[in-house]
Amino acid sequence: MPHVQTNGINMFYEEQGSGDPLLLIMGITAPGAVWEAHAEAWQANFRCIMGDNRGVGQSDKPEGPYSSEMMADDYAGLLDELGIEKARVVGCSMGSIIAQQLALRHPEKVQSAVLMCTWARCDRYAKGVFEHLQNAKARLRPEEFMKYVQLLIFTKPFWDNDDGYQAILDGQLDAATGAAPQPVHAMEAQAAACTGHDVHASLGDIKCPCLIIGGEDDIFTPRWMSEETAAGIPQSDLHLYEGAGHAFHWEKIDDFNPRVSDWLQSH
Repeated sequence: MPHVQTNGINMFYEEQGSGDPLLLIMGITAPGAVWEAHAEAWQANFRCIMGDNRGVGQSDKPEGPYSSEMMADDYAGLLDELGIEKARVVGCSMGSIIAQQLALRHPEKVQSAVLMCTWARCDRYAKGVFEHLQNAKARLRPEEFMKYVQLLIFTKPFWDNDDGYQAILDGQLDAATGAAPQPVHAMEAQAAACTGHDVHASLGDIKCPCLIIGGEDDIFTPRWMSEETAAGIPQSDLHLYEGAGHAFHWEKIDDFNPRVSDWLQSH
């Protein structure tokens, strides 16, 4: 399985598709494989590169804390190892703040970026949510922790939908039976990267085009965070899904996949 040495860690990654490189960066607790249903839709036009963030999956899980700057440098090193000079980037949640830092610290490497359920800084509410996530991770069984995360990210209509609810149950089962759950110290280290991220004063230095996309009913990273980020980036488009939450990319997948593909092909 492919690993590269980057920024002092072994990083695992997978690829599918062909075309211009598209770097996909997942959120807190999640490995790169979570992109599969989206990469399947995008692989016809893009070479989708899905890494496991430091602290999860098959990448190294050193002691923390981590930072969004550190994790951006991880991905800059991955691109260098793959011989990719410039890529489009899609980042989900924590992945979106890594993408912001990649655009700030390595602007020559980022052609355009899609920032999903993103933020430029955390307020007290957001910090409280991440602190409670850490407490839950330390105290709950994996399937119980997954259920708490699902309550944060999916809205009532998804829970009420039979197919959506089955997907929720399947996620809990996968968490219970997974061979390599994320260790507590690594989740805490990723949470530190999330709460420590503050680029509000630097958003104007992001020069690449960005699509900021989220859910109007997101209770994890509320809509003001997306709106503030979009307002600060000079070349930005904002789209918020009505009736969707943090996991809008699953709740609205039939619109999300083609919308992002079309935007990326235009930028």
